Amino acid sequence: MRQPSGYSATQIGLHWVVAVLVAAQFVLHDGISSAWDAYTKGQDVAFSPVVFAHVAGGVLILALVLWRLALRLSRGAPPPPENEPAPLKTLSHVAHWGFYGLMAGMTLTGGLAWFGGVAQAAQAHNVLKVALLALIVLHVLAVPFHRVVLKNNVMLRMIRPGA
Repeated sequence: MRQPSGYSATQIGLHWVVAVLVAAQFVLHDGISSAWDAYTKGQDVAFSPVVFAHVAGGVLILALVLWRLALRLSRGAPPPPENEPAPLKTLSHVAHWGFYGLMAGMTLTGGLAWFGGVAQAAQAHNVLKVALLALIVLHVLAVPFHRVVLKNNVMLRMIRPGA
């Protein structure tokens, strides 16, 4: 497979849509957390648009992650910047695949907890949430690191489509 010089417009769009949906999941967390606490105490859980949005958002994220994976596997990804040290290239590769795994894992554990009542899945969901948040912070901090330290403009790959 030929390695593209940049991400496609679809890949870029999916990246930003998923980023917004993941941010919304963190914002909507309190509603589903309260509903889960009520459920585990044997209380009735009434319909809540916030809970519905969190559940629907998770399902949508999984669908978009699968689409992103299909595009990445069929189209590929651009190479890392040439001036990026080999250990950072490896870390970047692991981090990107980690995003796919964590986002899929979050949806699956959330679904098992919410629809299956599996308490261990809820615990795993919380652990994955912390791991995903840490990876997001690392990902965001990589942008100024690339710009200031490595002096490359890797961020343009997520703004401007390439061939």
